[in-house]
Amino acid sequence: MSTSYTRRTVLQGMGLLSLGLLAGCDGSSKLSFQYGKDLSDKIMGRNFKLKDAQGETRMLGSYRGMMPMIFFGFTQCPAVCPTTLARAAQAKKLMGRDGERLQVIFITLDPERDTPEMLDKYVKAFDPSFEALYGTLEETAATAKEFGVFFEKVPSGDTYTLSHTATSFVFDSRGNLRLGLSASLTAQECAEDLLTVMEVC
Repeated sequence: MSTSYTRRTVLQGMGLLSLGLLAGCDGSSKLSFQYGKDLSDKIMGRNFKLKDAQGETRMLGSYRGMMPMIFFGFTQCPAVCPTTLARAAQAKKLMGRDGERLQVIFITLDPERDTPEMLDKYVKAFDPSFEALYGTLEETAATAKEFGVFFEKVPSGDTYTLSHTATSFVFDSRGNLRLGLSASLTAQECAEDLLTVMEVC
């Protein structure tokens, strides 16, 4: 049976130091995550500028007030991308009403094949609120580098696939990088760590 996490559940598991942080939103504060990696001391992903399916320019500041969770991939990805997006959709449900503040953002690493229409249809098949962003090859490479994301083309018959980093990067509502979620975590584990981010900011 699925477990739905609440803010109270997360609070019960937090130490006094974490509770003391609830009054503010300090981007340098270290958090205690049960499953993911604390990235609060990293400066990554602050300067990207990409386009959404409607051709509007999006940057980190476009999601202020939300909790952005950014994942890099491509629509022809055979396993890790659809699995990660499905997990994100389930984690959002497990978060209850707090899940409404989670903004999942899928950045394509394959702008040569992933058209805006294709990207939009792809992410919204998992959840209508999910967004997809794209850029030129140069913008894609620069954005991946800014996040420390590795990717490369791997020949496959007469076409290619991509090998890439599978981490999901989570920012708090003020644009501070907080959390890295590996592909091996379950939706319930992700939901618990996501709610920890929300409790602080």
